[in-house]
Amino acid sequence: MKKGGDTRLKRQLAPTFWNIQRKRGQFVPNPSCGPHGKKKSYPLGMILRDVLKLGMNMHEAKKILTEGKVKVDGIIRRESKFPVGLMDVIELIPAVQCYRFVPRNSKLLDALAIQTNEKMLKLVKVTSKVTIKQGRMQYGFHDGKTIVYDDHLSVGDTCLLNLEDRTIKDVLRFQKGNLALITSGENAGSLGRIENIKDGIFSLPKRVILSLENRSVELPTDIALVVGLQGPLIKVS
Repeated sequence: MKKGGDTRLKRQLAPTFWNIQRKRGQFVPNPSCGPHGKKKSYPLGMILRDVLKLGMNMHEAKKILTEGKVKVDGIIRRESKFPVGLMDVIELIPAVQCYRFVPRNSKLLDALAIQTNEKMLKLVKVTSKVTIKQGRMQYGFHDGKTIVYDDHLSVGDTCLLNLEDRTIKDVLRFQKGNLALITSGENAGSLGRIENIKDGIFSLPKRVILSLENRSVELPTDIALVVGLQGPLIKVS
């Protein structure tokens, strides 16, 4: 009896944002368990083959990974099914090409070329907080990372993380007036100013009203990521 999860996924059932040919073959790799959910991530090998066009087939993509030529968030990754998700940074070596995966043009994830001076910077959203020994607070982020931080943070705030030494360089509060990026839905990739924040009720989650260029939209706070005050702290669009 089969006990493990399926390592393959039918092309027709793959997430809509995947940049693949739907009628070429029957299966594609299924992302492995990792820092991002399977429906909100790309398998690393597929990124090399289908998004960045660095290999004609998966065999060539796996060879690039096996040779240690790809870093994700500053760490060499060799697994072709490793999940890459929101705000993750891919660095190709020795070419030193860097890409940040962001929502863009209503797509959940898209590769955005960035300068090398930003490759060790990442915006992460606070999704949890727990009290640990000696009363200190440990915060969890949307990409699975955790950090012990002495200053107060709230769930929904965004931190600018230095991936090299895992320290917080700046904190962006989830509050009125700040700039937020919509991370999913038909407005994915749009930047808007926070006009108001509505508390959740029994039938509705906590909501945020964002002012876009020519209109306002009301969205769940889960799909809004604060990225700056007057402008984004790092390149996100």
